[in-house]
Amino acid sequence: MDLLRDSIAMVSLAVLVAAVCARAASSWLRPGFPRLAALLPVAAFFVAAPLAFSSAIVRGLAAFFLAWLGAFKVVLLAAGRGPLDPTLPVLPFVFTAALPIKLKCGAAGAAASKVNSISPLSCAVKVALTAAVLHVYQYKDQLNLYVRLALYGIHIYCFLDLLLPCIAAAGAALGMEIEPQFDRPYLASSLRDFWGRRWNLMVSAILRPSVYDPVRRARAGKAAATLATFLVSGLMHEAMVYYLTLRSPTGEMTAFFLLHGACCVAEELCVRRWAARGRRRPLPRPVATLLVVAFVAGTAFWLFFPPICREGSEERLLEEWAALAAFITGAGRNLSGMFSGSIK
Repeated sequence: MDLLRDSIAMVSLAVLVAAVCARAASSWLRPGFPRLAALLPVAAFFVAAPLAFSSAIVRGLAAFFLAWLGAFKVVLLAAGRGPLDPTLPVLPFVFTAALPIKLKCGAAGAAASKVNSISPLSCAVKVALTAAVLHVYQYKDQLNLYVRLALYGIHIYCFLDLLLPCIAAAGAALGMEIEPQFDRPYLASSLRDFWGRRWNLMVSAILRPSVYDPVRRARAGKAAATLATFLVSGLMHEAMVYYLTLRSPTGEMTAFFLLHGACCVAEELCVRRWAARGRRRPLPRPVATLLVVAFVAGTAFWLFFPPICREGSEERLLEEWAALAAFITGAGRNLSGMFSGSIK
């Protein structure tokens, strides 16, 4: 790992080699135990690779891309399922293995098509919100705890919803059409709508074939499959907290996702009862959306953010974000100066 230490280029090269090896092995071996045995070293490397970075932000992103989604994709590939397929051309295969994306064209290959339209206004609003939040972080000691946590939530959403479309745009430039990762989660009308159809859709696309479908096929029932899916999501979020903070898990993330899983199950039961009585929507949509946002925010303040923020982790993360913001601002000023000079 010393060769890879804090080198994004070297880690990226190693991930490329590992993904190419996974494609070659899965091309030679049929789905089953032999393919799984051949692919386990690749999955293990994906789990270990994020630890090469000393930056918590880079380590956390790499953990999300590789240790969670990448490792799950490789294990699904061993079973002949999931977004990876040995018939994919090399570049789309590597792109899909290493990044939180799902190709629209599937195993048929890299048919070039229009990338999902990205609203310039939406991007501008998210950039402005991110910049404003990063500026307000300077006064965090003067802010109420819940205001800070709300800012963290806005920051996470805006950052991911800017980063992932950029990845999609890069994929489009290489001839790939990629499914969107978010669908305006702030408009969710139910918890099931929020988690299943609007928030971080790549995670849903991975957890469905790896956890939900197998549990349901085992005739454990839809409720058990839902709870199992949220349990695995909670455990993986515990792992993400470890990568971010390098501290042992506390169980709060697992509790957060199990709570939401239980509420999704209860919500579906209530919807069925209402439907049986001829009431398809017991609450007006704006009221339902407000309740969903309030519930997600309230439970996040209670269980989701504390493991990330305690014992000095909050300060270290904010220092890194401040340094990143300063770097981007400086680079923007340099580019602006160069452009102005060239015009003169």
